[in-house]
Amino acid sequence: MIQTPYLLFLGDAPDQLAAKVAQGIADWRPESAVGQFRMAGCKADAGLSDMSLAEAREAGARTLVIGVANRGGTISEAWKKVLIEALGMGFDLASGLHSLLRKENDLVRAATDHGRTLHDVRVPAVSYPIANGVRRSGKRVLAVGTDCSIGKMYTALALEQGMRRRGMKCTFRASGQTGILIAGRGVPLDAVVADFMAGAVEWLTPENDSDHWDIIEGQGSLFHVSYSGVTLALLHGGQPDALILSHEPTRTHMRGLPDYMLPSLETLRDIALPLARVANPVCEVVGIAVNTRAMDDDMAKDYLAGVERRMGLPAIDPYRHGADRLVDALASL
Repeated sequence: MIQTPYLLFLGDAPDQLAAKVAQGIADWRPESAVGQFRMAGCKADAGLSDMSLAEAREAGARTLVIGVANRGGTISEAWKKVLIEALGMGFDLASGLHSLLRKENDLVRAATDHGRTLHDVRVPAVSYPIANGVRRSGKRVLAVGTDCSIGKMYTALALEQGMRRRGMKCTFRASGQTGILIAGRGVPLDAVVADFMAGAVEWLTPENDSDHWDIIEGQGSLFHVSYSGVTLALLHGGQPDALILSHEPTRTHMRGLPDYMLPSLETLRDIALPLARVANPVCEVVGIAVNTRAMDDDMAKDYLAGVERRMGLPAIDPYRHGADRLVDALASL
């Protein structure tokens, strides 16, 4: 078990999106974090108190969580001094990066010397099966996006919050490192061997009561050439009954791919739905989740109204405005 509370390490994150792991924990499990640690040049802020390692230990922090999700998932050499110092002060370390803490010899030595634990969240803990496509009882919803890192996890967590308020049976099913740190369990899907990804999603979303909803955390994008495979595994292994289209309207290109533009919501709908219906012929698109963080209130309201008129579906920012209208759409299925 990863010990809480956390001190969230933002390191030298170059922008806000690079600290999405820390931001997700701060937004959805604020009781689990005492503060944040930022190095010189950090351009991200999770909205928590800036603390030194000593201040965080005094406040009760047990684990330093690497809250940065950089391209390639690497452990920066520039971070090492802080990470080794933290181990010496009694912190455990937790990371969801592709580069593993346990593969860094200097971190392993420091953890051993000080009796601390290294938690690599992005290591599959189960021998997952190959998908068989057999239909399972229960209901499932998945957010699919025009790009990666646009709010699919936030949509899922907002749905969970709204459904539980209504007394609906539901479970948030984490498929990435931030979701796992929030939920305490899940599948690190992008670290699963490709042949077993869809099977891992079947394992993650087992048979359930007929009125129970699995809210599957979305990953990647069918249109992002780096990460499209994980999205397809979620569509086929998850067998969703409902899709929610996710979009961030101020993006000028796919994240990390300046030569690739984002598709329209119509194109996303017309590609994602037939692919979902390969595994579940009755799947429907029920709504649109728009990340309006970069917009003021009036701009967001106007944009959402225009999308709703154009698409004929409820269009909301589930984090900013709540997910009630999306919950309504699911409840009607």
